[in-house]
Amino acid sequence: MGWFSTGRGEGSLGLFEHVYRRMHSGEIDARIQFVFSNREPGEGEGSDRFFQRVKSYGLPLVTVSSMKFRREVGGRFTEHREEYDRRVMDALHGFEPDVCALAGYMLIMSDAMCRRYTMLNLHPALPGGSVGTWQDVIWDLIDSRATFTGSMVHLATEELDRGPVVAYCTLPIVGGLFDELWTEIAGRALEDLKAESGEELPLFKLIRQEGYRREPWLLGATLKAIAEGRTTLQGGRVYDREGMPSTGLCLDEEVERALSGS
Repeated sequence: MGWFSTGRGEGSLGLFEHVYRRMHSGEIDARIQFVFSNREPGEGEGSDRFFQRVKSYGLPLVTVSSMKFRREVGGRFTEHREEYDRRVMDALHGFEPDVCALAGYMLIMSDAMCRRYTMLNLHPALPGGSVGTWQDVIWDLIDSRATFTGSMVHLATEELDRGPVVAYCTLPIVGGLFDELWTEIAGRALEDLKAESGEELPLFKLIRQEGYRREPWLLGATLKAIAEGRTTLQGGRVYDREGMPSTGLCLDEEVERALSGS
């Protein structure tokens, strides 16, 4: 497989290390053929730490700076996204991954890139849920007074966070401490919560914490399911082990069992 990540923070590094360790131990029958980043060494402390870890594992690292490309095209990256992706594909010439994972990759893929590679995107919302960053998703959950959320792995398409679902896990955000924190914000407008507390809002932090704990296990369980043939990916579609169209594996049991250590 190929691994795409901007590598800008601890979350990206944690996902990478989690999956790599499970592959290295033989738990997931797969290997990482290359790691790609849209940053180059020296463009960020977080990505530099990520690069150091990749190299320590002896994995090929390929980089094409989107920052330099953006300057080259006068900041009009959206208009030239396919040109950038073609440079990426040129840089990856010779690699033939069965599947690629987008794990903390901060660019939207062009249609050309999605046609070239089978790409899995990890998104912190349930199928049909909110799109955008994880911050956007959490604020939408709070605004709608949601009782459930989750994360999904879906095929990347040019339509943001809306590709066919491969697998997902669910997370109730009511009960216990959640109920106390919902009570604290009862009757308060979303814009007031953002202005007064922002991402330090206790409810915001707890939703993020519980989702973040599950994401590495979900991605690992999804890759394991693909390696074992429990789900297959062909022609931009997802199928179950019998070859029937699939709406996505629910991996709650595997994820929660892993979290409990059993």
